[in-house]
Amino acid sequence: MIDYAGKTILVTGGASGIGKALAEAFAARGARVIIADRQAEAAEAVAASLNGLAIRCDLSDPAAPAALIDAAWAWKDRLDFVCANAGTGVRNPVLKEDFGPATERLFAVNMHAPIRMAQAYAARLAEASARGRLMITSSENALSLPAGVRRSRIGAYAASKHGVLILAEWLREELAGETMDLHVLLPGAVYTPLVAAGVPDPALAPKELGLIMPERCAEIALKGLDLGLFYIPTHSHIAADMRPRTDGVRDALKALGLTS
Repeated sequence: MIDYAGKTILVTGGASGIGKALAEAFAARGARVIIADRQAEAAEAVAASLNGLAIRCDLSDPAAPAALIDAAWAWKDRLDFVCANAGTGVRNPVLKEDFGPATERLFAVNMHAPIRMAQAYAARLAEASARGRLMITSSENALSLPAGVRRSRIGAYAASKHGVLILAEWLREELAGETMDLHVLLPGAVYTPLVAAGVPDPALAPKELGLIMPERCAEIALKGLDLGLFYIPTHSHIAADMRPRTDGVRDALKALGLTS
């Protein structure tokens, strides 16, 4: 089990949803938590409840990730753990996706910002001759087209989460175990503000979603961290949802005569 006592942890998107639940879980295990969020008042309220620090930050700004790492490091002259958790969403059919400002912002927050944070964090760790830990929040939608969301028109969202997953996989390869421990949280349906916008009452959520509360997601995340897992999925159906893709590739190889 990881000892978080006295550790300084930055959680982006920490004012609500998964981020808030993660921050509370880390604080309960003795961590000093920094809440970064666009919602300044909400971030300050969460930080105050945890005796932490709030930083207003809009991660759609390309300069924001590095500035956030610097500000978080300056609080206690160290930064032991970064949770690149902030996310946003859009709903458009792929055929009607114009990749306008809302979608550009989605990719900036969901895909570019976590990697820019990783770059800035790695540089600060190197300067301090320190080792850190980074967890990036991706999604089950990075791995498949889950049955529970097939009418949700979230192709661009899924693409951004798939993009950050493969970048994290490449980052793991390039780090080769040096500088920081790396993890990717792969939540299924969690009752966050993004989900609540379409499902006001969690009790009425379709059963196939397997909707869980943020606190349960955080519990699974911390268990995955304790186990040293790179992939931290939150729902048992995630592996089954991936099978149509793997089976399709296998069947195509067979049809093409490329199997041994």
